[in-house]
Amino acid sequence: MKIIKKNALKAQSTFSLNLVLIVMLSFFLSACSTTPSSEQTLSDPKDPLESINRPFWTFTWDYADKYVFKPASEGYVEYMPTDLRSGVHNMALNLNEPSTVINHLLQAKFSEAAKSTGRFVLNSTIGLLGFFDPASDFGWNRQQEEFGEVLGSYGIGDGPYLVVPALGPSSVREEVGDYVDRYYWPLAIIDFWPNIARSAVLGLEARASLADQEAILKDAIDPYEFVKNAYFQNMQYRVYDGNPPVEINHEEEENIDAYLEELEGQ
Repeated sequence: MKIIKKNALKAQSTFSLNLVLIVMLSFFLSACSTTPSSEQTLSDPKDPLESINRPFWTFTWDYADKYVFKPASEGYVEYMPTDLRSGVHNMALNLNEPSTVINHLLQAKFSEAAKSTGRFVLNSTIGLLGFFDPASDFGWNRQQEEFGEVLGSYGIGDGPYLVVPALGPSSVREEVGDYVDRYYWPLAIIDFWPNIARSAVLGLEARASLADQEAILKDAIDPYEFVKNAYFQNMQYRVYDGNPPVEINHEEEENIDAYLEELEGQ
């Protein structure tokens, strides 16, 4: 028994050390991404790895998605019974509720944490492990919160933009957040293959939800830039819970003011 406790404490301390190192790395990379040296000017400070990201994007969109993910999601939507598909998706999402509760608490969002707790308890019992969603009938709608959003709420920047091969857009902060979220219960105790099945369901549903936006992406002059800008806008939207601050371009404002003064003087 003492050996088990000792190993558990050792594993816990190792995880804590890894977490501290990763958070420190995110701070460092965030600083590097926003303060380029005077000797080298980046075309986009948020994307210092563009020369690597673009080939990864080409592989992801032109090959992995075209020949694997899109056909798989279309087949899943077409042949999976709607009710069964909805229930399985609810079960996969229900496993995220405990991490959402903790991430709400880390931001002092006590009301949201209480609702997410109620959702998990009600859906896991009456809802048959989350297959059904009776919590929504009480107005307890799903509000998934990730650890990356917690970091963002405390002022930690996104860090360099990343394109994960076959998975798509991401950032250093999001990767750190995803790493931490995987250590929350019950995700930390789920076996390998059930977790693969859960990830597959979430991935197929996420790809299916993008079907309506495909035409917009194809019509974009530069799909890579379009996706990157959309990614950062979405991240900001999520960090500020749908109410991001209005960013003011002072240079543009000065030009507009000068133009208006010129008109008034005519």
